[in-house]
Amino acid sequence: MNARSKLLLGLALVATGMTAPAVARKEKDQPAPAAQGSSAEPDNPYPSTYKPYPGVATVIRNVTIFDGEGGRIDKGVVFLSGGKITSIGGPDTPIPADIAVFDGTGKYVTPGVIDIHSHLGVYPSPSVEAHSDGNEMTSPVTPHVWAEHSVWPQDPGFGRALANGGVTTLQVLPGSGNLFGGRSVILKNVQARTMQGMKFPGAPYGLKMACGENPKRVYGAKGREPSTRMGNMAVDRQTWIKAREYQKKRAAGKDQTRDLGMETLADALEGKILVQNHCYRADEMANVIDMSKEFGYKVTAFHHAVEAYKIADLLRENGICAAMWGDWYGFKMEAYDGIKENVPLVHQAGACAIVHSDDENGIQRLNQEAAKALGAGRRMGINIPDEIAWTWLAINPAKAMGIADQTGSLKVGKMADVVLWNGNPFSTYTRPEKVWVDGALLYDANDPKRRPVTDFELGQIGAGDVK
Repeated sequence: MNARSKLLLGLALVATGMTAPAVARKEKDQPAPAAQGSSAEPDNPYPSTYKPYPGVATVIRNVTIFDGEGGRIDKGVVFLSGGKITSIGGPDTPIPADIAVFDGTGKYVTPGVIDIHSHLGVYPSPSVEAHSDGNEMTSPVTPHVWAEHSVWPQDPGFGRALANGGVTTLQVLPGSGNLFGGRSVILKNVQARTMQGMKFPGAPYGLKMACGENPKRVYGAKGREPSTRMGNMAVDRQTWIKAREYQKKRAAGKDQTRDLGMETLADALEGKILVQNHCYRADEMANVIDMSKEFGYKVTAFHHAVEAYKIADLLRENGICAAMWGDWYGFKMEAYDGIKENVPLVHQAGACAIVHSDDENGIQRLNQEAAKALGAGRRMGINIPDEIAWTWLAINPAKAMGIADQTGSLKVGKMADVVLWNGNPFSTYTRPEKVWVDGALLYDANDPKRRPVTDFELGQIGAGDVK
């Protein structure tokens, strides 16, 4: 490549808002077809334009495989081709001659980590007021706002989550200052110029709700309702009453003024939008379950849920996931009664357990967060195998985000979102060695040119660091 060609390539990479990985990306002006509908439809005015980076047919062999659904293969083989998982098997699986081969002796392969609760892009780095776009705290009821309209694609946190944490998919939510915080968005963790270029094709929206201290503190301080937990519930119920009326009129085909908030709530009532509910205390989660039955919607997951262990049976019976930290609790009153065994106790009860981050640093160590919970469970006699525990970071969050048919496990036909770890991923000494997203190698610890760096970081100290 001559000097002029190198210069043109460099300018092109800067124009797309990224440098490494050192591969050209084809991003067309025309939006890609989205499962949710065309851009002309009112429920999908901001369709995904995501296009996978180019990849090559690849096989990873001689690895310990956690398939994300609880399965394990020792000395296994995984094939990636055309952006999909095309084959997975044991050591006797034949390997074609004309394919890129990575030998993973002593290493592990898992599906890409999925974080169900992130604020990357809406509370990006640097963490300054000018970047603080996650909470529209002007009213306790703001279902009309969409987190995607605050997402800054050049947040350096995205690249750190990929390189340090093996995170390939994440749900970005509004904050918890409001009872109804707005819509969440699911993103592929790739470098892109626009939010639409990261948007997970066909993924359903989420509705962020919150109970407990945050809404009553925010609005009580302003002398407004809600200022108590009973106020929280009252405002929630009044809002759902209005949403039910809107939904009935919409279903009957009656003309009514377009209302962005009511559209979101009506879709949540119909199950088109998944309810993701921030809640800490067991009694409040039980109240919310009853409220969901009163108005006919389903809670998909409780987030943080530090007292989920107290109502694990209710979660199981109602098909509700609990997205939890490994051992973070006690930092405020409603988080006081947490325990380190929360995740394994929920799992043992047969409920859907998930480990989440809610933090730009925690997302880089979700494997360690899960390891802490796994160890706490074993110390109290709950002996969960490693490969089963990996479901907390893979198929379980995928189910709670409505994308389990596309990702979350190493099954033939699913997206080739894959992490090669340099050791057991539950070890604090282990790091991602390579990360593929839709079959494209986007991070390689052994290749400094294949590390995600945003245009914002170029020329700054620490650009591309993966410490």
